[in-house]
Amino acid sequence: MLTIACVLVIIPFTGVISTSIASPEAVAKAGGFVLIPDGINLDAYRAIFAGGVVSRAVRISIGVTVVGTAISLAVTTMLAYSLSRRGSVGQRPMLFLVLGAILFGPGMIPTYLVVRSLGLLDSYWALILPTAVSAFNVIVVRSFFMAIPQELIDSARVDGASEWRTFTRIVLPLSKAALAVIGLFYAVGYWNAFFTALLYMNDTSKWPLQLVLRTYVVDGSSLSTSQLSAMDGAFPPQQSIQMAILVVSVVPILIVYPFLQKHFAKGVLTGAVKG
Repeated sequence: MLTIACVLVIIPFTGVISTSIASPEAVAKAGGFVLIPDGINLDAYRAIFAGGVVSRAVRISIGVTVVGTAISLAVTTMLAYSLSRRGSVGQRPMLFLVLGAILFGPGMIPTYLVVRSLGLLDSYWALILPTAVSAFNVIVVRSFFMAIPQELIDSARVDGASEWRTFTRIVLPLSKAALAVIGLFYAVGYWNAFFTALLYMNDTSKWPLQLVLRTYVVDGSSLSTSQLSAMDGAFPPQQSIQMAILVVSVVPILIVYPFLQKHFAKGVLTGAVKG
């Protein structure tokens, strides 16, 4: 059953890659979806990376993902650390507030009104700030911080270390597994987010890659030559360009995941097992 499931996943993904690198003749002969290409033709990738709407969207998505993940990790870890230390100012009210945020979401319309009142429409900050902190991730990181022996914290205080120095020099280095997993969760969320851009971005020149993917691949809209770079010779088939955009949207996460895989099992089970 596992083999059958793997085949069912691999075949469509292979078809996507094959269509993106197939020649125009092979795409036309196969009716738009090539499973086994007759060669390697990279015109579709040259078209989307040499300039135009897709290459601009890739740069926007990379920037939003990097900046958003850094901000989210910083805020999440600092909030989780304060909630993990008994006796910190406002710990219990803030903890109940975070737990309440898991159960009761603000809703789409109130969030939109807040973003609009702050003047963030058509701003890249609208893609970052509304989703900067996940209450679930805060609870996960808090559980990991609470598992750190209190004796380490006490010894740092005896040596004269401040809370900030204890946090940065002791707690964070011991929490690489949790930070790697939470960072991956945030990065995937920012990279794959299109609904926030659909709500807050009216300027098409500021669209991230996933919104471009939805518009020109899922909705079936065609990319014109003015929206891509100038090509020498024949223009690549629309199917090849659409599949190339799809590959570009998937590959970065596939590249990052193997480097974090060793931390994934440990970090994702944080707080799930007591003992």
